[in-house]
Order: sequence, then C-alpha cells, then structure tokens
Amino acid sequence: MNKPSKSAVSLKELINQAISDLEITPSEYQQIMDHAHADGHIDKEEEALLAQFHAMLNNGTLKRVRE
Repeated sequence: MNKPSKSAVSLKELINQAISDLEITPSEYQQIMDHAHADGHIDKEEEALLAQFHAMLNNGTLKRVRE
C-alpha cells in the first residue's frame, strides 16, 4: 500500500485541528481549501479527506459558525 502524500498528511492534520470542536469558521474552511489547492493538484488521499470533510458539513456533524 502506498504512503499518503505529505500534503495529504498535513491536510488531514489541518482538518482534524479545525473540527476538534465540531464547528468550522469561514477562515478555517478557507484555510483547508487553500491548503488542498496549494500545490495545484488534489491527489486521491486529499480527495478522500475533502469528501469526508464535506460529508460532515452536509450531514450536520460539523456546524458552520461565524468568526
């Protein structure tokens, strides 16, 4: 099995840090999206992380809040 890319590992850490309180601020959301697109390529691991992140937003597990 292949190791996840460094960018996927750091994206996972960033998402975990942002969702620790089950709330996402606009700046946290933007930071996650900026990080995912920083290298100009979203690999399979990053795609899966973003899909899980968005699923948590869509199903209400994560709540979007104001700053």
